[in-house]
Amino acid sequence: MASSIESIQRMLKLVMEEKKKPLNEIIKGLMNREKPVLPLIKPSKKISQGFIDRRWNILKEHTNATDEDQEKLLDSSKPIEDYSVYENNIENFIGMASMPIGLIGPLKINGAFAEGEYYVPLATTEAALVASYNRGAMVIGASGGCTTFILNEGVSRVPGFVFNTMIDSGQFILWVSDKLDIFKGIVEDTTKHGKLVDLNTTLEGNHVYLDFEFTTGDAAGQNMVTISTNAIYNYILENCPIKPVHSYIEANFSGDKKANAQSFQNVRGKKVVAEVIIPGKVIEDLLHTTAEKMAKQWVLSAVGSIMSGSIGVQAHIANGLAALYIATGQDAACVSESSIGITRAELTNDGSLYVCLTLPNIITGTIGGGTKLPSQSAALNIMNCLGAGNSRKFSEICAAMCLAGELSIAGAISAEHFTRAHQNLARGKNGK
Repeated sequence: MASSIESIQRMLKLVMEEKKKPLNEIIKGLMNREKPVLPLIKPSKKISQGFIDRRWNILKEHTNATDEDQEKLLDSSKPIEDYSVYENNIENFIGMASMPIGLIGPLKINGAFAEGEYYVPLATTEAALVASYNRGAMVIGASGGCTTFILNEGVSRVPGFVFNTMIDSGQFILWVSDKLDIFKGIVEDTTKHGKLVDLNTTLEGNHVYLDFEFTTGDAAGQNMVTISTNAIYNYILENCPIKPVHSYIEANFSGDKKANAQSFQNVRGKKVVAEVIIPGKVIEDLLHTTAEKMAKQWVLSAVGSIMSGSIGVQAHIANGLAALYIATGQDAACVSESSIGITRAELTNDGSLYVCLTLPNIITGTIGGGTKLPSQSAALNIMNCLGAGNSRKFSEICAAMCLAGELSIAGAISAEHFTRAHQNLARGKNGK
C-alpha cells in the first residue's frame, strides 16, 4: 500500500496542471462539504414510461446526455411492457447495455455432470478473448476431451457477535454448539432449496464469528443464505441467555465477492477440478509450440504469481468467467472470488502435457437471479443448462471453459504469439 515520495509528487503536479490551480486551492476543493445540488434520483424498481422519462429529463438537463443517448439505450420500437421483465433485477431503469456475445466450441467434457460436447456463449468487448478460448476448446477436443469433477459445494454467511469478555464468548459458543438441528429446522422454513450442512465457530477474544454453510440447490444462493441466516440470527438473539453487546448479520468473514485465503482452502459455491492430457503432436499442430516449453513456462509463471502475492496460481481465469457469467445472468461481481484457483502443468513420460485446473469458488446458478431474463436464459439454454437440475453441470462447463483459456494463453506465450494475436484481432494486422 506504500507510495514513493516521487510518485506522490508526480501525481500532485499532474493534479495542479489539470486543475490549473495552486495546491492550497485544490485542497479547499477536496474539503468541500456543501450538499449536492443536482436532483435526487428517487429509488424505484418500477419500470414505466413515466419513470423512465423523468430520469432521462434529469439527465438531459443536468448532464451531457442527449436524445441520441436515450435512443441508444432504449429501443423506441419496443413496447415498454417488454422491459418490465427486468423489474426484479434492476432499480432506476434507464435502458439496456448491449454487449456482443461470441461462441466457442465444441468443448468436449467427460464430467460427472457435464458429459458431451458443448457450445459456450461468452459476452465480452475484449478482442481475441473468444478466439483464444475457442482455440483452447479445439485443443481439448483434439485430446479426447477434459475430465471434470465437483469435489465440494457450499455457500456461507457469517454473522458476528461482540461480548464483554472472552468468557462470555466461550459460553455463547457452548450454547450455540448443540443447536445445529434447531438451526436446520429454521432454514427449512425459509427455503425449499437450501440446506444448512455445517456450522463452524471462530473465537477471537470477545468476538465470535458463526460460519453457517449451506447447499443451495440450483441457485447461486447468496440471497437464499442471507435470508436463512437472518432467521437463525434472530432466533439466537431472542433465545440465547448470553446477550451480545452488539452483533451484525455479516461480519465480512464469508468471503462474499472477494478473493480470500479461507474459501481458496475450502469452498464457496462449488469446488471443481478439470484436467486434460494433451499429446505432444496436438500441441505442435494447434498451439505451435512444445509440451516442454509449456511446462517450463508454467514453472516461471507460478513463481511470478507467488512473488506477486497472488492467491492461487493461474493465468487469466477472470477473463473467461466474466464473459460467461455476464452472458448467462450470473452475479458478475462473484468473479472476484470465482477466479482464484490453481493451474498446473507437467510433462508426462510419453512427452504429453498434463494440465489440471482447480477452482474452489465457482458461484453459479441455473435458476433465479438473472438466469430467467431473455438473453441470459437463451445463453444457458444453448448449453442445455437452463432451469432446475443443471447447476452442477454448468459449474463443470465453467471449469472446462477456464481450462481451455489457460491452455490457449500458455501456448501463445510459449510460442511467442501472445502479442501478435492481440495486435491482429484487436487492432488489425498493422497493429494500429
